[in-house]
Amino acid sequence: MERRAEAPPPQGLDFTVENVEKALHQLYYDPNIENKNLAQKWLMQAQVSPQAWHFSWLLLHMDKVPEIQYFGASALHIKISRYWNDIPADQYESLKSQLFTHITRFAGGSKIVLTRLCVALASLALSMMPEAWPCAVADMVRMFQAEDSNVDGRARCLALLELLTVLPEEFQTSRLPQYRKGQVRSVLAQECGSVFPLLEQLLQQQDSPGFIKQKVLKCFSSWVQLEIPLMDCENLIQAAFTSLQDPELFDTAVEAVVNAISQPDAQRYVNTLLKLIPPVLGLQEQLRQAVQSGDMETSHGICRIAVALGENHSRALLDQVEHWQSFLALVNMIMFCTGIPGHYPVNETTSSLTLTFWYTLQDDILSFEPDKQAVYQQVYRPVYFQLVDVLLHKAQFPSDEEYGFWSSDEKEQFRIYRVDISDTLMYVYEMLGAELLSSLYDKLGRLLTNTEQPSTWQHTEALLYGFQSIAETIDVNYSDVVPGLIGLIPRISISNVQLADTVMFTIGSLSEWLADHPVMINNVLPLVLQALGNPELSISSVSTLKKICRECKYDLPPYAANIVAVSQEVLMKQIHKTSQCMWLMQALGFLLSALQVEEILKNLHSLITPYIQQLEKLADETPNPSNRLAIIHILGLLSNLFTTLDISHHDDDHESTEVKKLPVQQGPNPVVVVLQQVFQLIQKVLSKWLNDAQVVESVCAIFEKSVKTLLDDFAPMVPQLCEMLGQMYSTIPQVSAIELTRQLVHIFAHEPAHFPPIKALFLLVTSVTLTLFQQGPRDHPDIVDSFMQLLAQALKRKPDLFLCSNLDVKAVFQCGVLSLKFPEAPTVKASCGFFTELLPRCGEIAPVGQVVHENGKALLQAVLEGIGGQASRSLMDHFAEILFALNKHCFSLLSVWIKEAMQQDGFPSARVTPEQKENFSQQILSRERVNKRRVKEMVKEFTLLCRGLHGTEYTADY
Repeated sequence: MERRAEAPPPQGLDFTVENVEKALHQLYYDPNIENKNLAQKWLMQAQVSPQAWHFSWLLLHMDKVPEIQYFGASALHIKISRYWNDIPADQYESLKSQLFTHITRFAGGSKIVLTRLCVALASLALSMMPEAWPCAVADMVRMFQAEDSNVDGRARCLALLELLTVLPEEFQTSRLPQYRKGQVRSVLAQECGSVFPLLEQLLQQQDSPGFIKQKVLKCFSSWVQLEIPLMDCENLIQAAFTSLQDPELFDTAVEAVVNAISQPDAQRYVNTLLKLIPPVLGLQEQLRQAVQSGDMETSHGICRIAVALGENHSRALLDQVEHWQSFLALVNMIMFCTGIPGHYPVNETTSSLTLTFWYTLQDDILSFEPDKQAVYQQVYRPVYFQLVDVLLHKAQFPSDEEYGFWSSDEKEQFRIYRVDISDTLMYVYEMLGAELLSSLYDKLGRLLTNTEQPSTWQHTEALLYGFQSIAETIDVNYSDVVPGLIGLIPRISISNVQLADTVMFTIGSLSEWLADHPVMINNVLPLVLQALGNPELSISSVSTLKKICRECKYDLPPYAANIVAVSQEVLMKQIHKTSQCMWLMQALGFLLSALQVEEILKNLHSLITPYIQQLEKLADETPNPSNRLAIIHILGLLSNLFTTLDISHHDDDHESTEVKKLPVQQGPNPVVVVLQQVFQLIQKVLSKWLNDAQVVESVCAIFEKSVKTLLDDFAPMVPQLCEMLGQMYSTIPQVSAIELTRQLVHIFAHEPAHFPPIKALFLLVTSVTLTLFQQGPRDHPDIVDSFMQLLAQALKRKPDLFLCSNLDVKAVFQCGVLSLKFPEAPTVKASCGFFTELLPRCGEIAPVGQVVHENGKALLQAVLEGIGGQASRSLMDHFAEILFALNKHCFSLLSVWIKEAMQQDGFPSARVTPEQKENFSQQILSRERVNKRRVKEMVKEFTLLCRGLHGTEYTADY
């Protein structure tokens, strides 16, 4: 094809051979991307046009270039696979013979065209089986084995193998209806009798070249995925094992063996599985040599085979009690793979494949009845103790020098691998119990007290890591080794960041135990406070301090001054990143919660004063990007502190703290005292930064976190906060202000003393948002979403708000209807929530009843539009909730409205017939209307009809 730019094919151009060739030329060679896109669009239309039947064959002429031939073959495949019903039955045979002829012709030609033609013939066979072409596979084998002087035998053999390989693959991706799929699968499974003898013969022939054997193994791989009985695959699996000795065939043979062993049906053929253990064990020498010579591909492949047999069939093989030794040998082979020398992922990538096997084996052992379980526990407990040693060895860091050369990606993969090991150890604890912790403790003790052979830090770190993995998720409060461990920790000489990190996380994992044994806190707290000053230990030290402050807060008053002083120092030095600073503030919040009020105020004063001074300075400056970040940071610190500073102990659910609870404090809450002191300053900051959504959000967050934590204690702040929120929202409406208003409505609206300011704020937010709706709300889906949630909350907590004379209930209702038509799913969901709260109030709140009476038809119309296809299918349950509420609270009106709505032509979709609409209306009004689940099913059914999806593959997951 000579390279010259073509003009784009006009959209109305006929689908002829010449035009297709021009468009293909343009697609491949035109430098203009728009022309390429136009050509591609036109070619896609050409492929599905009726003319494709004609031009496809012409494009396959041997004098055409492969790109053109490939397009012709693809078009044939599309026509056969997607438009099978358009082909008259009397043309099946000629189509079949034409495809056979072309495949034979291309047997020695372009590989990509041959594959595409084979896929087309495979699709044809699947559509004709079994009625119109009962012995399709046998016919294919016979056709290609027949002598044909024009095509050499090897090319014919390769073409047949290609056809046989793509046939099962095409079946897996075909669009056959479910009942046909089952039918065709069983026909194919029987037809393997025509395929497997041929594959065996080709593999066993001495003179078969490597590329033929390669293709045979691929073909076998493809067929075993059709759930063919494992016993029928025995000979080929054995032949694949033999092929593992040939480096050229190794990868393909591994794939074939793994696919054959892994098919779900295989466990029914226990005798065959038992026959497979010896050849798998026979690979051990090859595995050892591969490991010695650093051949990662070979060790990886052999490990995959051993794991496939062990993981998929451990239950079936364990059941064969008389063969316990051969299965144990397989388990030991997998253990060798788990402990393969080298550091993952740099010198080996195999050990990670085995981790799931150990879960599976343990689950299967623990699922046996007690007697059998006891026998297997005896055999496998030592194996699992060995596994713990192997895993902790694999979890060890390399030398500092070696680790320094690792890429960041390798370090991240190693981190994830260690997390997987940690999960495995936690799981193994179920099998080994307290003995596991004792064994880890003994090893650590020996390591730290052995003065003759000083150990490496890596060894110590791995043992601690194992301990922490278990302590993090399992209740170690009753373990008798923890006191000893806490005693050992200060003896660890910490010379390295990774070890220090693990020491921190281990202390953190024991924080609940420390709460029950407060006398031990002083053993570890100094280590944590010292680590706080090291930026490299930022995450581990701060998260550990936070855990200790949360779990042990009632035992920390003696240390409080020291903790606050150290924390203040590191905060001032700005050692930690923003998120760790926030955690540190939360830790201090927990800590201060347990002190006496005057102590809290004293500590708060020293902690917050520097930030308040900084904020005062920033409030006077002209807004710019750097002082914006500083303001957001300071506001974040305050809100995180107030999140956890809770002197009323709302968060103390566990009885263990009951005993230690302090008497309820008298007088104003310290947080409220501080908020009142800084209120004017915050208003000043706001006045300059009202345009900045993030600053506004940070201000709202302080109050939102405080309201959530303090609940009723926040009451003194309600009037001034309502006033400030009103001013903020009137100037520039922002989501964070609505969210905070919703919190206030939720907590305070039902209290008579707070009702006036809450009511005034609610009316103001509503009136401002209604104005926004008049100006065009499409630019603010997030505000509309939050507003709908606010309205729903108001109806839930204080429906009286809808009785206010200056609330325009009609306008609010109309906004809700408009919001139902938004393209954003969360907004529509929130609007549905508003209506499901509103409709049940029809009877008790006169203005609501009147509005629904006058405007309910518009609501129904919007709901039906959504169901008819305007809204995402994921929202149908929410629309069904509205229909359910209309049915329950306005039944007589609904019967009239639905009749009128459904009489409109093409409504709610042009795809539904008048009968289907009538049927849906009757269902909705039938006796089943009181069953919410049934109403949801009716809506789902009807929306599929409206979208033209009923009975298609798209509904399968619906």
